[in-house]
Amino acid sequence: MSRPLIVTLLLLLGCSRDSSPFAGESGDQAPRFEAPVLINPESPVSYPEDLFAQRVEGTTVLRLFVDQRGLVVPESTRLAESSGFAALDSAALNGVGDMRFAPARRDGDAVATVFLQPVQFRHPDRSHGGAP
Repeated sequence: MSRPLIVTLLLLLGCSRDSSPFAGESGDQAPRFEAPVLINPESPVSYPEDLFAQRVEGTTVLRLFVDQRGLVVPESTRLAESSGFAALDSAALNGVGDMRFAPARRDGDAVATVFLQPVQFRHPDRSHGGAP
């Protein structure tokens, strides 16, 4: 198994297309919002070789801005939460330029949005308590 396949990318905060509507101030339904969805067939993030060999794991959370075409605006990318390992954080940040998203949608129309994107570095030889 290649290292990029081992890095799991998951959306945080509204990660599914099953977003449910919520009531606005007037009692009317607010527009339906669907978060961006990562569409890369393989992870664009590379697990640092030395940390992979040491079986070091962690999760880096990135703050991303994706435009209405689903493209990440690189200069808006920020580290929202460190994994505790600078090399994992750097690897996550370096992979952002190759991330591709289906854009966020509000009432079916593509919109730009800011969201949190966790990047999980998990070694295949470690037990994760039944997690896939």
